[in-house]
Amino acid sequence: MVTMTQTTEVPESTAPHHRVAIIGSGFAGLGMAIRLRQHRIDDFVILERADDLGGTWYANTYPGCQCDVPSLLYSYSFAPNPDWSRAYAPQAEIEEYIRRCADHYDVKRSVRFGHDVLDARWDADARRWSITTSQGPYTADLLVVGSGGLSEPALPDIPGLADFEGAVFHSARWDHDHDLTGERVAAIGTGASAIQFVPRIQQVADHLSVFQRTAPWIIPRNDRAFTGWERALFRRVPLAQRLARAFVYWTRELLVIPLTRRPAMTAVAAGQARRYLEAQVADPELRERLTPDYTLGCKRVLLSDDYLQSLTRPNVALVTSGIREVRAHDIVTEDGTEHPVDTIVLGTGFEATEPPIARRVHGRDGRTMREHWADGMEAYLGTTVAGFPNLFMLTGPNTGLGHSSMILMMESQFNYIIDAVETMDARNLATLEVRPPVVADYNRALQRRLGATVWNSGCSSWYLDANGRNTLMWPDFTWKFRQRTRRFDAASYTTSYR
Repeated sequence: MVTMTQTTEVPESTAPHHRVAIIGSGFAGLGMAIRLRQHRIDDFVILERADDLGGTWYANTYPGCQCDVPSLLYSYSFAPNPDWSRAYAPQAEIEEYIRRCADHYDVKRSVRFGHDVLDARWDADARRWSITTSQGPYTADLLVVGSGGLSEPALPDIPGLADFEGAVFHSARWDHDHDLTGERVAAIGTGASAIQFVPRIQQVADHLSVFQRTAPWIIPRNDRAFTGWERALFRRVPLAQRLARAFVYWTRELLVIPLTRRPAMTAVAAGQARRYLEAQVADPELRERLTPDYTLGCKRVLLSDDYLQSLTRPNVALVTSGIREVRAHDIVTEDGTEHPVDTIVLGTGFEATEPPIARRVHGRDGRTMREHWADGMEAYLGTTVAGFPNLFMLTGPNTGLGHSSMILMMESQFNYIIDAVETMDARNLATLEVRPPVVADYNRALQRRLGATVWNSGCSSWYLDANGRNTLMWPDFTWKFRQRTRRFDAASYTTSYR
């Protein structure tokens, strides 16, 4: 006699299921995975659209790519790197550091490369996330979005750009097969990436036109190589590196005062920046066009030891007239000037206030996160979003910094999320969702604080969304964010039992 049971029938298309699914394998997603494993939460998967680890440090390989945060702060606190070669680490070293961490903490086996997350939906009946990737479906009890705000290049809407017959590429999608030697190159944008690749292009191009919309504040990076004895000391006496890191950390924390409490104090730094500009650029007319007309810090302050010098070279032209259109072989500015060009390099930043992942994640009511954020991004502690059960964000809304390392903010969120998962296990919870009034109260207080900061002092910047609302920056000390996220506050959430 044969007994038939339903349990013997398994659908061929059953999707792999995990306790936690993490989107992205940059510093955020990888660090989250490491911390989960350290807390013996092993049932997780990392969904990565690229072919290797690193996130933004894998995607951005443009010439001169380098971190603008001191190396001593740019590592996980639990994995210090004594082998940084410079005070500000270059891209290749950062990418290698990320790979070493993945190997050391044995999380690479949990990464699924080439898995672009196309859609993620909350399944209310199953009380889990249903995730569609470019390589097939997955399901997960918890979803952690670690794709970051600087993952999708922002492409400018310039008339005729699509009809340009030369090469066009964004700094985050650098075409290394295209040789710029002897070419007429246009660099559009003068942000954090552009001031790093412009000096490198200048050295090989026949002519370089730098199209500047707004002059940035620039201060010297004062980069230097770490000496052999410094690296040896860090390797042999780990306490020495921890003390050096602490010194850099607290020195940077002092910058919070002029940025968030006393914007008038930035006048001191502005005076230093003007003197640096005068020392680097002798031509008074060029210097005038490179002088910002807004409060230092309102836009991102840039660090460079060679950008201003590169603009004084005979093969470089700074163009400050707006772009009217792009033609087959040139760029025409508003003053009618035609600028012959062979290649256009876009240093136009990223879609920070409208991250593409928000268009792909659907909450409890079926609407996307982008639809929920029609009036601007907001979250509780930059980590949880009302209407999205069992979802956590890393470096979410209003966690950005203007003075220190984002890894400090990530690690605070790691702690909060780990405590949330452990709370769910201890209380036998199936779901948790932040209560809307909690999110509303938190963000009202946050926006009040932001109103007094230098970032809201009147200029137009990528910190502000289309409604003029600052949805990116954290208006306080990082240690205060660490305090707020030290423990998961279950009372702020609605929950359901398994």
